[in-house]
Amino acid sequence: MNDYMDLQKLTIIRERDGFIAALDQSGGSTAKTLEKYGIPKDSYSSEEEMFELIHQMRKRVFTSPVFTSEKILGTILFYKTMESKVNDKYTADYLWEDKNIVSFLKVDKGLEEENNQVKLMKPIPDLEDQLQVARERHVFGTKMRSVILGANREGIREIVKQQFEFAKTICDNGLVPIIEPEVDINIPDKKEAEDILKEEIREVLNHWKPADLIMFKFTIPTESNLYEDLYDYNCLVRIVALSGGYETDEACRLLKQNKHMIASFSRALLQNLSAQQTEEEFNEELKHAIDEIFDASIKG
Repeated sequence: MNDYMDLQKLTIIRERDGFIAALDQSGGSTAKTLEKYGIPKDSYSSEEEMFELIHQMRKRVFTSPVFTSEKILGTILFYKTMESKVNDKYTADYLWEDKNIVSFLKVDKGLEEENNQVKLMKPIPDLEDQLQVARERHVFGTKMRSVILGANREGIREIVKQQFEFAKTICDNGLVPIIEPEVDINIPDKKEAEDILKEEIREVLNHWKPADLIMFKFTIPTESNLYEDLYDYNCLVRIVALSGGYETDEACRLLKQNKHMIASFSRALLQNLSAQQTEEEFNEELKHAIDEIFDASIKG
């Protein structure tokens, strides 16, 4: 633990019931998210306009009366969202001061081309700068994603090595990294890839300092509770799950089978929201999604 860490936020993320909302779409996924939300590509003419529209969508979610800390522990933000404002406050300050919701920042720059059946993260040359701004904006942690496309030990080892190297820098800057080595749900050897991933992670954790707190964001595993014993390591704050392309109902059904794994869903949270909905309709759909995802995250 170090000077930057906020114990209240750590306690919320580590101990409270709830889930983490992933609202960090960037690059190509921004346009797709807007399209699903009912805003076609021909309704904006620049990247700046596109990001303003996605911020308005996120702002509508954040300020909804159903988006509360009763069921939502944290939110993952895109850099531009962190630097934008909600009701005249920087987004993370609004979420914390008005909603008691903890913020994380997506720090990766996207993926490299596939090699050894994995997609490593692109370099993050401005990582230190991002982390400095994140601290100034009262962000608690970070998130970074890479992708596994087959049970290739060499590739998976490279992913784990890269993720933990970045994680160490993030820990040294006083934030809690969410390490996200996504295993593609459609690959035929998904279970074998997950087994290798866990073995490679344990190899690193056996030498990891307990004070360097980390989180994991995993694809919901083929073998239920596969990652459960990673909680034996004192550095682990929490394990969260990505929806991975599953529809909400299926993602929630699978998540329920994994104790101590909570949701960090994006598509599954937003899939039924539309720019054309009235506030009442929008809030009703958002509440339904929040309730369903929360229920899947609570194992009783």
